[in-house]
Amino acid sequence: MKNNIYYYPAIFTPEDTGYTVSFPDFPGCYTQADTLEEAYQYAADAIGLYAQNEKGDFDLPDATFHDVDILESGEFFALVAFNKTEYLKRNSTKAVKKTLTIPSWLNELAEKEKINFSNTLQIALMEKLNLS
Repeated sequence: MKNNIYYYPAIFTPEDTGYTVSFPDFPGCYTQADTLEEAYQYAADAIGLYAQNEKGDFDLPDATFHDVDILESGEFFALVAFNKTEYLKRNSTKAVKKTLTIPSWLNELAEKEKINFSNTLQIALMEKLNLS
C-alpha cells in the first residue's frame, strides 16, 4: 500500500495559555490547544480539514523548506505528520454501498451461518491492505 504519511513544517507559537499552530504550506490554516501534546494532535487534524476538498479528495502539496528567520521570539518549527489513512478512519465514516458477486453455493453457506457480508468484507479488505 502506498505510503499515506506526509510531513509538514508547523510554527508553534506559545500563548499565555497553550499554543497556536500555523503552517507555511497551508496559508490561513491555524489551530490552537492548551498543551503542546494537544497542539501536535490538533495540527494533524487541521491539515486534514484544510486540505480535504468538497469531493473528499486531498490537495496535499509537497512540503517546502522554510528559513527559521521567519520565526518570532519564542516560536519554534516542528514537523507535523499527517497520516491520510488514519485521518480518514477517524473522520470519514460514511457508508458506501457496493454490489458484489459470489458463487451461489458460497452465498447459501454464508447465509445459513448468518454471516454478516458487510463486516466480513471490511475485515478482509483491512487485512489485504495491512490496516488491521
